[in-house]
Amino acid sequence: MAVIVDLDVMLVRRKLSVGDFAKAVGITPANVAVLKNGRARAIRFSTLDAICRVLECQPGDILRWTDEPD
Repeated sequence: MAVIVDLDVMLVRRKLSVGDFAKAVGITPANVAVLKNGRARAIRFSTLDAICRVLECQPGDILRWTDEPD
Protein backbone atom coordinates (compact mmCIF):
# COMPACT_ATOMS: atom_id res chain seq x y z
CA MET A 1 0.00 0.00 0.00
CA ALA A 2 1.20 3.51 -0.72
CA VAL A 3 0.11 7.10 -0.54
CA ILE A 4 1.01 8.93 -3.74
CA VAL A 5 1.71 12.68 -3.68
CA ASP A 6 0.59 14.42 -6.88
CA LEU A 7 2.12 17.74 -5.92
CA ASP A 8 3.91 18.16 -9.24
CA VAL A 9 0.57 18.01 -11.08
CA MET A 10 -0.88 20.79 -8.94
CA LEU A 11 2.23 22.95 -9.33
CA VAL A 12 1.91 22.72 -13.12
CA ARG A 13 -1.81 23.50 -12.98
CA ARG A 14 -1.16 26.56 -10.82
CA LYS A 15 1.93 27.55 -12.85
CA LEU A 16 4.09 27.73 -9.73
CA SER A 17 7.81 27.06 -9.58
CA VAL A 18 9.16 24.89 -6.78
CA GLY A 19 11.00 27.88 -5.33
CA ASP A 20 7.96 30.16 -5.30
CA PHE A 21 5.79 27.39 -3.90
CA ALA A 22 8.28 26.53 -1.16
CA LYS A 23 8.54 30.18 -0.13
CA ALA A 24 4.75 30.62 -0.04
CA VAL A 25 4.26 27.45 2.03
CA GLY A 26 7.21 28.11 4.33
CA ILE A 27 9.24 24.99 3.59
CA THR A 28 12.55 24.45 1.81
CA PRO A 29 12.75 23.55 -1.87
CA ALA A 30 14.52 20.36 -0.73
CA ASN A 31 11.46 19.38 1.30
CA VAL A 32 9.23 20.09 -1.70
CA ALA A 33 11.43 17.69 -3.68
CA VAL A 34 11.04 15.05 -0.96
CA LEU A 35 7.27 15.37 -1.21
CA LYS A 36 7.24 15.39 -5.01
CA ASN A 37 9.50 12.35 -5.30
CA GLY A 38 7.49 10.24 -2.86
CA ARG A 39 10.25 10.00 -0.26
CA ALA A 40 8.30 11.70 2.53
CA ARG A 41 7.38 9.42 5.42
CA ALA A 42 5.10 11.93 7.13
CA ILE A 43 3.61 15.38 6.72
CA ARG A 44 2.42 17.75 9.42
CA PHE A 45 -1.17 18.89 9.24
CA SER A 46 0.05 22.49 9.44
CA THR A 47 2.19 21.91 6.34
CA LEU A 48 -0.69 20.19 4.54
CA ASP A 49 -2.92 23.12 5.48
CA ALA A 50 -0.39 25.60 4.06
CA ILE A 51 0.00 23.55 0.86
CA CYS A 52 -3.76 23.45 0.33
CA ARG A 53 -4.08 27.16 1.10
CA VAL A 54 -1.38 28.11 -1.42
CA LEU A 55 -2.65 25.75 -4.12
CA GLU A 56 -6.31 26.48 -3.32
CA CYS A 57 -7.10 22.78 -3.27
CA GLN A 58 -8.29 19.95 -1.05
CA PRO A 59 -5.92 17.33 0.43
CA GLY A 60 -7.43 14.75 -1.92
CA ASP A 61 -6.25 16.82 -4.88
CA ILE A 62 -2.62 16.13 -3.97
CA LEU A 63 -2.80 12.84 -2.05
CA ARG A 64 -4.13 9.52 -3.28
CA TRP A 65 -3.93 5.98 -1.98
CA THR A 66 -3.12 2.79 -3.88
CA ASP A 67 -2.95 -0.78 -2.62
CA GLU A 68 0.03 -1.55 -4.84
CA PRO A 69 3.35 -2.19 -3.03
CA ASP A 70 5.78 0.72 -2.73
